[in-house]
Amino acid sequence: MQDEKIIGHRDGPVGHIVFNNPAKLKAVSLDMWERVHGLLRQYAEDPAIRAVVISGAGGKAFVYGADISKFESERANMEAQKKYDAISGQSYDFLYNFPKPTIAKITGYCIGGGMNLAGCCDLRFCNETARFGVPAAKLGLGYGFERIRRLAESIGLSKTLEVIYTGRQFSAQEALDMGFVQRVLADDQLDRTVAETTAHIANNAPLTIALAKAAAREIGKPEAQRDFDRLNAMVRACFDSQDYIEGRRAFMEKRKPNFQGR
Repeated sequence: MQDEKIIGHRDGPVGHIVFNNPAKLKAVSLDMWERVHGLLRQYAEDPAIRAVVISGAGGKAFVYGADISKFESERANMEAQKKYDAISGQSYDFLYNFPKPTIAKITGYCIGGGMNLAGCCDLRFCNETARFGVPAAKLGLGYGFERIRRLAESIGLSKTLEVIYTGRQFSAQEALDMGFVQRVLADDQLDRTVAETTAHIANNAPLTIALAKAAAREIGKPEAQRDFDRLNAMVRACFDSQDYIEGRRAFMEKRKPNFQGR
């Protein structure tokens, strides 16, 4: 398993996707995106999985964007770029709209596509030596609307333009100050904090969490396009659920609830 470029494993109710391409600092090729998409689909369909953590192996990088060495074969012209965008874009979109909580556990470099990947996650925790940046302007790449929009959702439009205009790398503290990451942690605290966070998520009511995520994604749409009927149906499903009964009983009985997601 350890020679695979994308490693998927489960730790109880948590699904993990690990980018494992240390020779190229987790640069991402087409076959890797296909593997990521497949793992996301498995985790989405498995009711036992309550959260997903995205990380990079080895500590030197989270993800360092696309594999530039393959640009000649995979992204040599607009036609090849369309193929790459179709496959990578499906994975980005799937992660962004994933029905369960997602956490980016960032160590080292989080550059280009890596920053976009992290931006598709709900929460982002990093270590103190993490570095962030989007070097598209240094390569002449077209950085499309969805990538701009998602980054602007977390750090605002003006800061997004600064990141792209300058192409420079930002420190972990700068990423925290701009709102891209929620926590900056010492190396020996990062894994523990992510594990504690996923444990909290896994112990809480899945239907309530799914509603919160769905509502968050509707906020990003123009008001005329928001699906309030779906959100209202999800609210009703929460109140009609066995989990709501279990939550009330557990509170009254002063015990930990056992939520089943139904």
